[in-house]
Amino acid sequence: MSLSDGASDDDLPLTLPTDGSHSGSIRKGCDPFAQTQRSKLQHRRARINQQINKEMRMRAGAENLFRATSNNKVKETVALELSFVNSNLQLLKEELEELNSNMEVYQTDSEAINVPMIPLGLKETKEVDFTVSIQDFICEHYGEDSSLYDKEIKELMELRQAMRTPSRNQAGLELLMEYYNQLYYLDQRFFPLHRNLGVHFHWYDSLTGVPSCQRTLAFEKGSVLFNIGALYTQIGARQDRSATAGIDKAIDAFQRAAGSFNYLKENFSNAPSLDMSCPSLCMLVRLMVAQVQECVFERVILTTKDTHFTSQLHLAQEAARVSDVYLLVQQTMAQPLMKDYVPFSWASMVQVKSEHFRALSHYYTAVALCDHTLSADEEADEEAEKAFLHFYINVPAEPTLIQVLQDPEKRRKLGKAHLRRAVIRHEEAMRVHSLCKILRKMDILQDVLSLAHKRSLDKYSELDREDDFDETAEAPEIQSETHIKPDITPPNFSTVHVTDIFQRLGPLSVFCARSRWGPVRVICLLRGEGGLGLTLRGDSPVLVAGVVPGGCAAEAGLREGDYIVAVDGEDCKWSKHSEVVQMLKNCSERGVELSVITLHSHDAQQVDRRTLMLSNSSDKENTRQQRLLGAAKGQSSASLLNWNRKKKREGSGLSKRLGSTFSLSFGSLRDTEAMY
Repeated sequence: MSLSDGASDDDLPLTLPTDGSHSGSIRKGCDPFAQTQRSKLQHRRARINQQINKEMRMRAGAENLFRATSNNKVKETVALELSFVNSNLQLLKEELEELNSNMEVYQTDSEAINVPMIPLGLKETKEVDFTVSIQDFICEHYGEDSSLYDKEIKELMELRQAMRTPSRNQAGLELLMEYYNQLYYLDQRFFPLHRNLGVHFHWYDSLTGVPSCQRTLAFEKGSVLFNIGALYTQIGARQDRSATAGIDKAIDAFQRAAGSFNYLKENFSNAPSLDMSCPSLCMLVRLMVAQVQECVFERVILTTKDTHFTSQLHLAQEAARVSDVYLLVQQTMAQPLMKDYVPFSWASMVQVKSEHFRALSHYYTAVALCDHTLSADEEADEEAEKAFLHFYINVPAEPTLIQVLQDPEKRRKLGKAHLRRAVIRHEEAMRVHSLCKILRKMDILQDVLSLAHKRSLDKYSELDREDDFDETAEAPEIQSETHIKPDITPPNFSTVHVTDIFQRLGPLSVFCARSRWGPVRVICLLRGEGGLGLTLRGDSPVLVAGVVPGGCAAEAGLREGDYIVAVDGEDCKWSKHSEVVQMLKNCSERGVELSVITLHSHDAQQVDRRTLMLSNSSDKENTRQQRLLGAAKGQSSASLLNWNRKKKREGSGLSKRLGSTFSLSFGSLRDTEAMY
């Protein structure tokens, strides 16, 4: 049975704009009607999410009625209805938990026997219609005909629709990152500080299906980032780990998943849904790190070709390390807030793995002891002794470890003690496995546990003797150690280059939601003997830095601080200084017609001076993204660190008045000021 998506890695074209022009995204999501196992699972999750949402609305209404009424008969009826609703909610949540625990859909279809990994399902979201809100904002704020931007609005909505069903490969990741990067520009263009755009973003909790709705773009951004991490977990789980190449890909995917969840935890606060809360993200980061450590152990197994004493000790310590990190995950899942939230199958799987790898550490220790023989190479014996002396957490007093290495019988007894602990741990792993209905359905996990248990029993039988009446000693605890420490790789959004969909509105340094300007004025200039009588400065857009008193420009009504947005009807918001100058020089005897605007305020400068803070967190997330996206100079960097916007203004942060207007500071501009 194939567990692959409807689209393979080569099905989706991967192209990035190279000329800086905006040609629209051609990245597409999976066909939402494709009947793959993964799509069926996502559809069932979406259906259950909707049913949970409906039941929760019914429960809220019933609870309000129960509190409002004083009629005892009505109260009895409502209480009965509430019991039915709560029962339905419990059944739906159990059904959703079973779907979220359906790890087999995301596993590799390789025939190799590997321990299954724990992937994370994507957060579901409702469709969002930006049309009316953006059209109204363009008309009100930018003073332009909103119908001219229907193509851009449609492209934005198509991009969001596509990111709801990303393919389970690099193309799907880049689709999510492209939308994530576009949200930066969307925030700058259409989300002013003093009000919301009026768009509601609905997202469902990844594990419980509980809906959350917010009007802040930070919630949308955080949810997309969460799905980037979740998609990495699915990519990591599907790798064929029977070869080093597949293991390396799985390690990279799980490290990037951990990085995404950690980035979300550090840069976003006050999450409205439990899956993006700090305890949940902390648990997910530790889970991903544990799965990386498990992949590292599998890689060491594949690359260890010899059966030398030190090699087997190394394997034992690597296995002990995996057990330790899974034990830490298990403790995190047992915390009060997480205990009733994490699926039972996840908690069971983590406990199974902790016991399983602890058993493997004792098994490889027994193999090292029982198969070890003194060699003629003194240097090798010294290396073995050195490794063994640092192998245990608490070194036993009698017999000494040196005596154990030199005496085959002592090695056999200590090896037997380790095998006894290995068998006990294996049996505990199988017991925990048998208690979980969902894990019992995973045949491959049953095979892994059974084979490991049988191998330890067989080895124990080899060492057991009929005349061995001595009580088996307790094996010391093994010091866990790894030679390859997992990394938490943060998301690198600069790998996906995007162009602002609404760039036709003009450069963000001026034409953004944080700026306010007067209506467009049309100025007719006739060149006099002294020229046009104005001084220009800057690029995109070009600024009128000065007006000669009594000159042609002053008489026509041009003011210091005006921005030139068009020359003779030709849009020049993005034009360079030299290009605008050339347009003015080419004017005919009839003169030239300038379309100009006057900037009244610019909140972006307040942000750039860091006097605007939306939370107590640092402004790392948005400033880093601004740098990665190559934001224009003077661009706003309003933070998206908090789910709920808070208004806080300190000081004006504005440059000196130019006449009756405000203007940007020119200190850092390199363009030569020139008079025309």
